[in-house]
This record gives sequence, structure tokens and C-alpha cells, in this order.
Amino acid sequence: MTYSIEERTLHFKQPAGTSRGVYTTRTSWFVTLTDGERTGVGECAPLPDLSCDAIPGYAKVLDRFCAALCQTGELDNEALCDYPSMRFGLETALLNLQHGELLFDNAFSRGEEGIPINGLVWMGNHEEMLQRMEEKLAKGFHCVKLKIGAIDFDQELDLVKRIRERFSFHEIQLRLDANGAFPFEEALYKLELLSQYAIHSIEQPIKAGQWALMAELCRESPLPIALDEELIGVNDPEMKGHMLNIIKPRYIILKPSLHGGMQGCREWIAAAREYGIGSWITSALESNVGLNAIAQFAADVYGDGITMPQGLGTGQLFTDNIPMPLEIRGEKLWRCR
Repeated sequence: MTYSIEERTLHFKQPAGTSRGVYTTRTSWFVTLTDGERTGVGECAPLPDLSCDAIPGYAKVLDRFCAALCQTGELDNEALCDYPSMRFGLETALLNLQHGELLFDNAFSRGEEGIPINGLVWMGNHEEMLQRMEEKLAKGFHCVKLKIGAIDFDQELDLVKRIRERFSFHEIQLRLDANGAFPFEEALYKLELLSQYAIHSIEQPIKAGQWALMAELCRESPLPIALDEELIGVNDPEMKGHMLNIIKPRYIILKPSLHGGMQGCREWIAAAREYGIGSWITSALESNVGLNAIAQFAADVYGDGITMPQGLGTGQLFTDNIPMPLEIRGEKLWRCR
């Protein structure tokens, strides 16, 4: 095999706000593998200030892993476990090279069924978030995820209240993502206020790295808590189970680019099942190349007939996305044949 690496900057259609800041662009590195007859492409997409492998000299490290892969024909999973976005991109490129468009053979990949997804409402001011919520509901979504923590909490609480006044929990499942925005001292009080409105779950209410405090919150919270950022950088399979046993969240939310690539996510899911913890898979602002791989991977992990909404609708965020046979119809992501 030989390889090439292309760095590309993608531009958001509108600023994507999180509690850590606002993204207007994002950079991905696309790895192309070829054996002379077949070609495979994968996306390596670290997120600044979040990915454990968003490091200086990223391209040089990636180049080294690419050279090793082409020399041996195999991924060095032990070395790659600390570089999840690189691991995911190389896993994708290798699967694409070996199997063509169907990275995994399942009903979604074959275009026979769609995967239910949540509608994502990005942070903004009160009126912007309300408008975005209305748009998601108009498109037919029955599961909506709100990113909170960037504006005044009372306004966010009012937004949730207004949604619930219009739509019961039978009609709309509400997921919240705080991105670690709540101070621990205020977290339980805020969760109690939110619990009035039949919230499905809240993602990462306090900052990652506080295992004892997060465990206490999971014990006391009236809302189911899901971990996301907490999982970043925990790459040893034994440590994954150890952490989940200590914190005991209700759910974990997995992003291959952040949580160990496909292999790392399989380890997380196996550990979670051992402790009766649920999970779902989401994208992490990748282009359609990464989204396509994540969606096919989700269908492989959870099997045909997925009912739990996944977080796979971010492929429409960019003005200069890469064309792929993906389409959102109603509240499902489809792979077009």
C-alpha cells in the first residue's frame, strides 16, 4: 500500500456554539490508501481543546502511523489507542480499501433501512434556540438534543418549559448536553429544576475528571446522567470498566474520533453492557466521510432495526462538505443506494 494525506478546512454554515466556545471552521486530515487497484479514504478529525490527540505536529504523527500501516499492512492498535481520531481515520480508510463502499454489511449500509437520529439544537440566545427547536419539530423529529450552558440558565430552563408546554414527553424526547458547564455546587439544584420537564438524560453536567463528584451526582440526580467528555483519554480496556463501575452513569455517549476509534468504542460498549449501562453513538463534527463511517459502524454495533436515536445528523453543518450518499428523511439518516 501507499498513502497520501490531505488537510482540509471545512466551514460551518452558521457558528456552532458550545460551552467551550464557538466553532466557525474545523480542520480534518483525509488519508487515502491505495494498493494499486483499490482505494480507501478515511477522515482524521480532532477537535481543538477537546480531543486527547489534538496535538502540535498532528500531521507528522499521522504520517508516521500511515507509513507504518503501509509497511506492515496492519494497524498498530496498541500505539494508536492514545490517538483516537487518527485510529478512526485509518480504520475507515482500511475498511474502505478492503470492502469498498460497504464498510460493514448491514441493512443501513445496503440502503434498506434508516437509523433514527436526534435533532440537534445548537447553543444560541433564547430566541435563536427556540427557532431552531421549532425547525427540528417541523421536520418530524421525535427526539431533540439541546446544548445548554452557554446562556443564562433561567432562560434555558424557560426554553425547556415552553417546549414541554407544547409537546408532552410522549411526543418529544428531550436530551440535554451541558458540556460540563455546571459548577458541582449548583449541579444538583439545576438537575432538580430540569427534572420537572421529563428529560430523557443530561450529558456531562459537570467537567470531566472529577470521578468522585460525578459518581455522587449520578447517585443523587433525579435525571439520568450520560458521560461523554469523561471518557476521553481513558484508553485502557480495564480502566474503562473500572471508571464505569465507580461513576455508574445511566448512559455513555460514544464518538469514535474522541473515544478510541471503532475498536475503542467496541471496548466501551462491552464494558457498559457488563454494568447494565446504555449507550448510543454520535458524530463529532466530522465531514460526511466520517459521518458515513460512523453511521455504518453504529449499525454494525447495534444491529439492524435500531430504535434508540443516535447522534448522526451533523453532516449538514458545512458549506463545503464532501458529497456522500447520505440523506436525512424525517428523523432518520439513510444511506442512498
